[in-house]
Amino acid sequence: MLAEPIAPVGADPIAAGRAALEAGDAAEAARLFLTIARAKPADHESRYWLYSALMADGQPDSARPFLDEARDLHATSLFRGMGVDVQRFRADKAYCGDVGLALYSHQQMAAASLALGRSLDFDQLSLQHIASYGLSLLHQGRTDEAINVFQVAADTFQNSVVHEFLLYALFHAPDRMQRVADEARRWSDLYAAHLTPAEPRFDNDRTAGRRLRIGYVGPSFTRNQVAQFLLPVLDAHDPAVVEVFLYCAEPAEEGPLPQGCKVRGLDGMSDADVAALIRKDEVDILVDVWGHTAGSRLGVFAYRPAPIQVAWINFVQTTGLACMDYILHADSMAVEGSEQYYTEEIWRIGPIVAPSRPSPDRLDPVPTPALKNGYVTFGSFNNPAKLSEITIAAWAIILGQRPNDRLVLKYATFADPVLQRVTQARFAAYGARPEQLEFRGRTTGVDYLREFQDIDLALDPSPCPGGTTSCDALANGVPLLTQLGEDLYGRIGVPVVEPCGLSELIADGWDDYVAKALAVTEDYEALDALRAKVRPGFDASPYCDDVGFTRNLETTFRQMFDRWLAAERA
Repeated sequence: MLAEPIAPVGADPIAAGRAALEAGDAAEAARLFLTIARAKPADHESRYWLYSALMADGQPDSARPFLDEARDLHATSLFRGMGVDVQRFRADKAYCGDVGLALYSHQQMAAASLALGRSLDFDQLSLQHIASYGLSLLHQGRTDEAINVFQVAADTFQNSVVHEFLLYALFHAPDRMQRVADEARRWSDLYAAHLTPAEPRFDNDRTAGRRLRIGYVGPSFTRNQVAQFLLPVLDAHDPAVVEVFLYCAEPAEEGPLPQGCKVRGLDGMSDADVAALIRKDEVDILVDVWGHTAGSRLGVFAYRPAPIQVAWINFVQTTGLACMDYILHADSMAVEGSEQYYTEEIWRIGPIVAPSRPSPDRLDPVPTPALKNGYVTFGSFNNPAKLSEITIAAWAIILGQRPNDRLVLKYATFADPVLQRVTQARFAAYGARPEQLEFRGRTTGVDYLREFQDIDLALDPSPCPGGTTSCDALANGVPLLTQLGEDLYGRIGVPVVEPCGLSELIADGWDDYVAKALAVTEDYEALDALRAKVRPGFDASPYCDDVGFTRNLETTFRQMFDRWLAAERA
């Protein structure tokens, strides 16, 4: 329980509370901030600080309601500047829904979630509103709330797409391996298993050693994060060994694809019709590159249109489909006992999951920016959903040890001023000052690449590490600190860093992580020497050996096909 507050002293009561918090007297800081909050019922700033002080004082259950109050008050204070009719907002659920969707489209996730939450009419529940509500929560890192919303939506609407949102949200849960496994199997039971023939028959040529027909399925191959991983493989495929079929939504909207690939458009086609098309093409090995994320066509795989079906690249957890034969993982992701969570057989294909093609617009290398700045700039370009409490605590401890250092947090939704302030409050609970955080929104092309030149050391979150942004950091010369997670999903940073000759940047647990972050950045000259070997290490790694990886992949496909042939003849 909070003690009765005492009156703050000085002209600036927030400053007095901050001074007490920074001096290590969290209880006194909490009393000071509570005085302000009680005197100003609509003041969000005092509540942000009260949350930080209570967390620092070891009272998380008392702290969380104040963060919720601060967030909602802050979002409400922004409504008028956004043109929201506040009177109508209080009474009209449909209007709240329209406002929420508009705010969501502008990356204002905190205000969007407040509006969309108020829009929900459980007598006439809108699928669009509840799905967007869950996504707006997830994009703020409010994972438990998002999971609850998606669970309700999945149970209410029995909709395969909304159910996939639940699966994605569960990636961020602490007991995710079992929960994702259970939910993926439930997804399959509801939407896939009944479509799979008990004894599928195939007209594929059974000749051993012949050229294989490989089909890749995804919403797009050039307009999303899969492009930098898959296009190198498509370019490097040996046409004497494989014939490649690409199944995507709208071929006319794709960027350049290798001329040897046969491209099929799926837009407007049912899963059954797509499966029939794949059967007609007599594809031997059908590869899903997208998984349970928006735009998925996993329903096609339920019809078992190919003798061998494989999950790869964008989804490292189980699809839950009994008809999915294999999933491809890097060797270093192996954790004993992982197989129990998969309906697929895990096939380990070497040091990396896929090659990664650096942007042709990469800028010339620069010295580590600490040399000119006089302080270290850490960076994370990851989704706020990945900023777990333990990640924030560890990063805040690093910043607390280095009060002059900075942390750049970059993601589209960090354009939201409420999310910025919530994140500052979460960091302040563990000793970092709000001024040490810099927020950046979405950029593309050269502007995106240029931002890596501002970062001395990229920090990988845990237990949900980065993926595309991690490869981008190394490709652009920024050292990346990751750690050996407890489960295979928590280890996906290892096959990013290790093949580049940077094993010293793999931490064994959070204590080691904090110690390494401080040690690596203590000597700016040594940090610059480390930076100088990052980009060459990436360029010399398997990530840039498109042909070598693809030959290995083709061998893997051949082994899978030979195994199927042997089973057919048994």
